[in-house]
Amino acid sequence: MSDVLAMFLDRIAVGDDARTEEAALALGHEGDAVLPALCDLLSDADPDQRWWAARALAAIGTQAAQERLVAVLADSDPYVRACAAQGLGALRAAESVSDLVRCLADSSPLVARIAADSLARIGSPAVPALLVALEAKESPVRAGAARALSIIQPEEAVPALCAALDDPSAMVSHYAELALERMGVGLVLFRP
Repeated sequence: MSDVLAMFLDRIAVGDDARTEEAALALGHEGDAVLPALCDLLSDADPDQRWWAARALAAIGTQAAQERLVAVLADSDPYVRACAAQGLGALRAAESVSDLVRCLADSSPLVARIAADSLARIGSPAVPALLVALEAKESPVRAGAARALSIIQPEEAVPALCAALDDPSAMVSHYAELALERMGVGLVLFRP
């Protein structure tokens, strides 16, 4: 076991979040070599252990670490799922777009909101999936998609966002209106 990994595990055990965060960031330099130990943590019964494993995977950021983070999106604990979604967004992991879109329907509003934020951070690669999600049955999915699109502001979303102005969900129409406003669509200029 590497010294950095041992320090990370010790700091988790002590419960010192600030120093555990430093150790998680240091693990980022260890790369895939520490993935087996982190995978062991991901199967721990304690959600705090799983949360820190997800945080460390995001710090590592390799393709293999990203794949494991995607799997963590199915964790039983909403805070662990939220950590994984946050990490994928921070990594701008375009390969995780479909998985993050599924998280827009998560039973936890926190996870759904972080998934929308992460999709917004991923940006353009997320737009096609967000346009599809804007037509989902579930209003939280549509709202999350509209929220992400309001941040990305893709020109190709204008027709779908205009249609979403008449959505039965106030949240969907709010974010659609916000997106269009930010994009300058419908803005009327005149000379005084």
